[in-house]
Amino acid sequence: MTFTVINRRRWKREEMFAHYIKQKTTFSITTELQVDVLYKRVKQKGYKFYPAFLYMVTSVVNNHVAFRMSFNQEGELGYWSHLEPVYTIFHEKTKLISGIWTSMNKHFGHFHTSYLQDAMTYQGSQALFPKKQVPENAVSISMIPWTSFTGFNLMIHQDINHLLPIVTAGKLIEKNQSLYLPVSLQVHHAVCDGYHASVFMNDCQRMANQAHEWLK
Repeated sequence: MTFTVINRRRWKREEMFAHYIKQKTTFSITTELQVDVLYKRVKQKGYKFYPAFLYMVTSVVNNHVAFRMSFNQEGELGYWSHLEPVYTIFHEKTKLISGIWTSMNKHFGHFHTSYLQDAMTYQGSQALFPKKQVPENAVSISMIPWTSFTGFNLMIHQDINHLLPIVTAGKLIEKNQSLYLPVSLQVHHAVCDGYHASVFMNDCQRMANQAHEWLK
């Protein structure tokens, strides 16, 4: 991974960034994605739905610099060359969660295999982050499969400079003989506007519709 520092003196977004970072403004948007094609393809190929969702989200954020912007450990503003998915797994016995990560791979089949290995390795762990060396270049993703929602928002008060996106999905919904997945995106307004949120949702919908191209 590489981190490219932004020259803020020449950055066209500097005025907006300075305003919203001082104002500490974040926002979230929730959309119901139609996932009939994606769900059918997942079942046809014998995959699990959650890693397919992780792969889809990570692919989308990696295609846009706005979603890869962050501060590095030196406090410099810049963007990562790519992000890795850090996601939650649920422990049935304790009803607790752990956050683990799986390295992104160009081929979904390889990513799916790595996901299964990681999920099995850390299932039942009592640690919040059992897999060490959590990458700095991480997009946080989770799923609440027990309930649906029309809006979801996280309050991050202690880390006001968290610029990377946070994505949360809910329970699949069947409406009018179609399947829908509620997906919430939370971003910092310093680096993302409504336009970027729309791009994220539209790209996710496009990948869901074209699942046969990457779910092989």
